[in-house]
Amino acid sequence: MIGKLLGAFIGRRIDRRDGEGGMKGALMGAAAAGLIRRAGPLGLLAGGAWVAKKAFDKRKADRRLAGARAADYPPTI
Repeated sequence: MIGKLLGAFIGRRIDRRDGEGGMKGALMGAAAAGLIRRAGPLGLLAGGAWVAKKAFDKRKADRRLAGARAADYPPTI
């Protein structure tokens, strides 16, 4: 069940990226779910590390953006 949800998520992200929709995202999502299922523990570990790195990079970028926004306003006394 988790594999199907993950495949649907990947397919939706691919369809949003190219902006056309269609079968490309569905096929890529199904292929990704099958690949992850066959990858075994090492593949799950590598996938988890990739997701963690993406989340860390996004958090770092959000902090940098918040700091830049705070620098735009003078301190109030």
